[in-house]
Amino acid sequence: MKVFVVYASVGSGHFKAAEAAYNYLKQENCNLELKLVDVLDNTSFLFRNIYSYGYKFLVSYAPWIWALGFYITYIKPLRPVIKCLNFIITRLSTAKFARLLINENPDFIISTHFLPSEISSYLKRTRKIKSRLVTVITDFAIHPFWITKASDIYVVALDFTKKQLIQEGVKEEDIKVLGIPIDQKFLREYELEALCAKFGLDPNKFTLLITTGSFAIGPIEPIVDLLYKDTQILVVCAKNKRLYKRLKRKNYPNVKLFGYIDNIQELMAVSGIVITKPGGLTISESLIRELLPIFIAAIPGQETANAEILESYGIGLIVRRAEDIKDKVLDYITHPDKLNRAKENIKRVRKPDVLREICNVICLGSAGDTRRGPV
Repeated sequence: MKVFVVYASVGSGHFKAAEAAYNYLKQENCNLELKLVDVLDNTSFLFRNIYSYGYKFLVSYAPWIWALGFYITYIKPLRPVIKCLNFIITRLSTAKFARLLINENPDFIISTHFLPSEISSYLKRTRKIKSRLVTVITDFAIHPFWITKASDIYVVALDFTKKQLIQEGVKEEDIKVLGIPIDQKFLREYELEALCAKFGLDPNKFTLLITTGSFAIGPIEPIVDLLYKDTQILVVCAKNKRLYKRLKRKNYPNVKLFGYIDNIQELMAVSGIVITKPGGLTISESLIRELLPIFIAAIPGQETANAEILESYGIGLIVRRAEDIKDKVLDYITHPDKLNRAKENIKRVRKPDVLREICNVICLGSAGDTRRGPV
């Protein structure tokens, strides 16, 4: 059985979710012929660069424009016009990806971004492919672009997300609350004292993790200034070399600095709270580690909505000022019962078996006729 796992390289979350699903399916070896495909590798040069670099530019330098576009696309009376324009642009620019799907005609398409879902849905409705389409929504809130007419299954993270889809007209039986796919390494168990020794930490002191994406945006330096005397702090500067150098020069006690790393799960394992951006994958990784998130530097639109939904579950906190973050962190440290209650809320929504459940959806489909016609 042929399975395509497809994503769009816009931000890292969509790729990470696709890669996690691809690696797990490959590991389980359900007699699958697997391909991991970036839709943008199969589009026109102009479209690929505008789609990828345009997103990075807007969220970094003009977030108000991004927010305006995001909320305009939510307005119901405008949706038919917006979807029509988007469809025309997409069809003209993604012909190569469409040809790939038509020529390969996979049995299953697992999509972690709305762009490949939209293209796959169109090809299904026009009877050019017979694939079953599994749309994995990598956020906790629903943007209208995620909804396509021919998705056979929607995989979502929360019952809240499921209710949003139902309100948008998706049939309840087509929605599975399984979680957002994350790398299996986040499920590993660690010996705390050994891990603390690795990073030079005192296992008896509270540890705070700060990680806000590849560019380490947000008021990280003021937060460290305010909290380094009260707790151990791990700061992931990632690609932000200027931040790393500034913090390094200050030579804080109790502060460990990291550049771009691939073992964030170990830092999460020794931490009690994470200060982070509310991206869908980052949140899911934190929840799997039962790590309470405090949200800063949210990208207006989807990330803001993610944070608000998690806060409504009694899990995450939205805090905008460094001074308020200090107050919240110290409150949790001095009142561990509050932190324990938040962790109990996390346990109720974390989905550690998401990859196994998705694998079951795919592998069980091989037992019979898995192909469904257009809807």
